[in-house]
Amino acid sequence: MTIIDTHKWKKRTERVLKKFTHRSLILMYHRVAAKGIDPWALAVTPEHFEQQMEVIKKHAQPISLLDLSLAHQAGEVPERAVAVTFDDGYANNLIHAAPILKKHKIPATVFVASGYSNKNREYWWDELDHIIFKPGTLPERLQLKLANQSFDYPLGQAVHYTEQQQRQDYESRAWKAKPHTRMGLYKAVWEVLQPLKEAERQNAMDQIIAWAGFQPTPRQSHRPMTLEELRQFEESNILSIGAHTVHHPFLSAHHHDIQQREIMNSKKYLEDILNHPIKTFAYPFGNFNKQTLKLVEKAGFTCACATVEETVWRWSDRFRMPRFEVLDWEGHVFEKKLLDWLENE
Repeated sequence: MTIIDTHKWKKRTERVLKKFTHRSLILMYHRVAAKGIDPWALAVTPEHFEQQMEVIKKHAQPISLLDLSLAHQAGEVPERAVAVTFDDGYANNLIHAAPILKKHKIPATVFVASGYSNKNREYWWDELDHIIFKPGTLPERLQLKLANQSFDYPLGQAVHYTEQQQRQDYESRAWKAKPHTRMGLYKAVWEVLQPLKEAERQNAMDQIIAWAGFQPTPRQSHRPMTLEELRQFEESNILSIGAHTVHHPFLSAHHHDIQQREIMNSKKYLEDILNHPIKTFAYPFGNFNKQTLKLVEKAGFTCACATVEETVWRWSDRFRMPRFEVLDWEGHVFEKKLLDWLENE
């Protein structure tokens, strides 16, 4: 008797069907800014971003995320269509990216963590890197007291941190961090803060700020868009705003009520200030569970973006739309990547 592995059969069938089905791409960006400390490789320089947009115009069909989603639901996925998206809502999306997008007539959607638009603070992960990677001397150990647990981080040689070390860390990444370094400290603390509830995380950040003697001042390169800047971003009819929760939580770590508030309140807040329906959503950290998917659909979104890297094709789930993350690649490197995604993925 032959036993058929249905999962493998389904995956093999999908790969074959993709070769004969129109496919499109959704690209994911975060910041468009000059080089600096970048633990998660979120920044693309304005020069490289412009080169990448030129490549898209040359090889693909730029399309808005909403139009791509509507075409997908109609069973008519456009061939070689590319939708550009940004997560979080950084001000440099307006300052640096928007002029380039308008110049090349490329639509884009920015997913905004709405709770930061009126705080005059950086996103927590950026504020954390601002504290830890500031040249100078920090106390010998960081002790954090949370509701049910305490953490102790001895800095060792990382107590002292020079401008030269900071420049060297421009190319360092959190996922490659070594112990007893500033990057190692950043990653360890980030992992503790990521799944916390907003009040707990803010309490932890307040402890870190006091420990470091830090004065929170948003950097131009990292600050979120203000309310007025969100409105300015949408002044061009090819640029739009989507929802990205209120406080950017790791959604699957939280119960139903918190998830619902984060999803619904972000949608309502943005609709109130922009005076139109918000139809698109992106999961913070690309994280969700079955409950999250149901809540996003119930909230009335047309589609939601995840971070699984594959092409959009006819059988893609509209509430788990895949995206490719774009790094700080020069135009010719991005061109090779884009063609590979469009033709061989």
